Amino acid sequence: MTRRTHKRDYYEVLGVSRSAREDEIKRAYRRAALQWHPDRNPTRQAEAEERFKEVTEAYSVLADPQKRAAYDRYGHAGLGAQPFAGFDESIFADFRDIFGDFFGLEELFGFGGPHRRSRGRSGRDLRYDLELSFEEAARGVETRIKIPRRETCPACHGSGAREGTGHATCRACHGRGQLHYRQAFLTVTRTCPQCQGTGQVVRDPCPECHGEGQVRRERTLEIKIPAGVDTGTRLRIAGEGEAGQHGGPPGDLYVVLAVQDHPVFERRESNLYCSIPLSFPQAVLGSEIRVPTLDSEETLKIPAGTQSGTIFRLPGHGFPNLADGGRGDLFVEVRVDIPRKLTREQKQLIQQLAETLPAENRPAEKAGLFERVKDIFS
Repeated sequence: MTRRTHKRDYYEVLGVSRSAREDEIKRAYRRAALQWHPDRNPTRQAEAEERFKEVTEAYSVLADPQKRAAYDRYGHAGLGAQPFAGFDESIFADFRDIFGDFFGLEELFGFGGPHRRSRGRSGRDLRYDLELSFEEAARGVETRIKIPRRETCPACHGSGAREGTGHATCRACHGRGQLHYRQAFLTVTRTCPQCQGTGQVVRDPCPECHGEGQVRRERTLEIKIPAGVDTGTRLRIAGEGEAGQHGGPPGDLYVVLAVQDHPVFERRESNLYCSIPLSFPQAVLGSEIRVPTLDSEETLKIPAGTQSGTIFRLPGHGFPNLADGGRGDLFVEVRVDIPRKLTREQKQLIQQLAETLPAENRPAEKAGLFERVKDIFS
């Protein structure tokens, strides 16, 4: 790429007008800096470095009220003959979160100082899948689970060194915990891979954990499952994940639940649904039937003349609500069971019943009505 022999207008570089507000200038610089950062342009490294330097120089002037006033009045000449002096940490302070997320700002530009040590790393979170019966999910249950995980080595207490021995200064980083690399006009700082940023290495490894500071163990935990859980419910048990390193906190354990189906009840949130068969006489004459619930049985009164598909509601006999501690309802749908086989005597009795029914309830009259309706629309 051919280098420019003159400086472009700073407003043009950032793509803003001369009347742009401070927040507009900041947003424009963020976009341009992220677009032209060398780490994001590995195939156009030279151009990216020059553009990144150019937008940063423009922002360093336009973000400073005094420099911007001088530039607006006299142009580049109003800034004097001082060349761009590089990166000022204050330039990045107002959007450290963006560079920190994408590029590791502190490490990239070395703002942490030469003796900055990385903090202890948190342990990994763990997941355990647990299957429950329908009744266990409804009532809640206390159970035991076995979790394989990495724990702090009891022999060296997580140091990784044999008892009675210590650590030596890392030769790769000379105890700084960081390594510095020069990339064009940038000085890049990375955590030392030899000591993981601690600045020290183990002289004589612990025979129990082989210098890792952690050992694999299977731990039995007692956990309490609250009433009302459902498939997909996640229970977080703080601090029961894997142990942290270098003094870091342990991770968490997430128990993910799966609830088995029930042979009778269908669950819809906190309500339950089921179907109960009724005999023809029960539906016609009315009756009282026993209906199963999660706890026992309840008596349900069936009015005379109940039609198949009628739904009855039993308040408070549904599933516990995990959110508010309440309880849903049970909805019972009755299905009239029509007998498939009848004796001659039973047939005669039903025929006699049909002859005594009002005309509107007789099948023949209903068939005639159907034919009349058909004629109207034909």
